Amino acid sequence: MPLKIPEKFLARYQEIIPDFSLFLKSLEKRPRISLRINPLKVKEEDILTIVKKYDCEPLPFYKYAFRLKSENDEISIGNTLEHFLGYIYVQDSASMLPPIVLAPERYEKVLDLTAAPGSKTTLLAALMENTGLVVANDVNLERIRALTGNIDRMGVLNCVITNLRGERFGNLFCEYFDKVLLDAPCSSEGTISKNYEVFNHWSEFYINKMSKIQKNLIISAFKSLKKGGILVYSTCTFAPEENEGVVNFLLQKYPNAYLEEITIHGIKTSPGITAWRDFQNEELKKCVRLYPHYNECEGFFISKIRKI
Repeated sequence: MPLKIPEKFLARYQEIIPDFSLFLKSLEKRPRISLRINPLKVKEEDILTIVKKYDCEPLPFYKYAFRLKSENDEISIGNTLEHFLGYIYVQDSASMLPPIVLAPERYEKVLDLTAAPGSKTTLLAALMENTGLVVANDVNLERIRALTGNIDRMGVLNCVITNLRGERFGNLFCEYFDKVLLDAPCSSEGTISKNYEVFNHWSEFYINKMSKIQKNLIISAFKSLKKGGILVYSTCTFAPEENEGVVNFLLQKYPNAYLEEITIHGIKTSPGITAWRDFQNEELKKCVRLYPHYNECEGFFISKIRKI
């Protein structure tokens, strides 16, 4: 059954997304499964065994990231012993990038503001080698259960889970964290190839609704960041209102918010959009967009902001 794409979606994004015909074709095919091996549980000498078992090829941006060479069923991998024991985590390659761009170091204090179900939280802990502190927060109690399960399964020991509205952190933990990850709730346009139901709730009204939520969250995230600290703001959507528009909102509100360049090894990125409807800012080209037809991954947006 062919994918039915709303006319408004087509009209909106054919001006934004390069090689638009290739993009549309990519939406009709699920990307191959990617996964990462968990260095908190797997010894270096055992990695090759797992790679051979799943017939993986390495991804260039992280030594423990791999993609299956053949198409496979994500559910079947989720039922394997390696998955159950926390040796592997099935995660889209684009979803791994925000923690890698944030680059947390050992013994730092890191906030994952909207953490559930824990894919990025557990990667943060792995990058920090289970040292320091990761505060994993989510407002949704049901999703907290999945977050807790994944943190336990992956052997994460440096994490505290909180169940608070993300908007509260800026006041409760003002200038407390060395680094903050805000992978914001969004309209999820980047996941269409995996979930066609995204179009069931898609509308510009919904995009603008999410943008308001994201603006409140990014203010809270920035306020909770130490001077000199790094905030990574990301989404899995293409909407400028939810991406560059939110970043521009922060830059206009806080003169000490400085947008930094992002380099991701081996990944084709597109620059951020510098002008759209109610904003125009050349600095926004420092943000990066990942498109599924270039990297066989979900669509993603990533920005890196330093509090100077």
